[in-house]
Amino acid sequence: MAKAKIQNLRSLREEMKAVARGERPAPADAAKPSFNSVEAVVRLLTPANRKLLATIRDRKPHSVAELAHMTGRAQPNVTRTLIKMQAAGFVAMVPTSARKKRPRVYIKKVVVEIDPYSDRDRLALRD
Repeated sequence: MAKAKIQNLRSLREEMKAVARGERPAPADAAKPSFNSVEAVVRLLTPANRKLLATIRDRKPHSVAELAHMTGRAQPNVTRTLIKMQAAGFVAMVPTSARKKRPRVYIKKVVVEIDPYSDRDRLALRD
């Protein structure tokens, strides 16, 4: 289970400045996917995007164009969504030829733990 980082932009900016000034080392989770808030994750996992993930998992398209055809969505829209999902760690784009990439689902579950008394929410991606 990979943990994704929930960190507001102000905190991230301060952390980056401290690392750049040499006041502290880069955090171990710096390369992990991060989100501004739990709400950002929820906005990414719309019903249409969840259907897209299920189509990738179940039908295993060989290209983005094939995925767009399977879902009835425009290819530029699917490409934009896949870029966001790849940045979030939800999918990987596997090269199949010089120009084509095949989407592959990278996670099985997203687990959100919300602290109702603070902004210390946690997110885990299960693969």
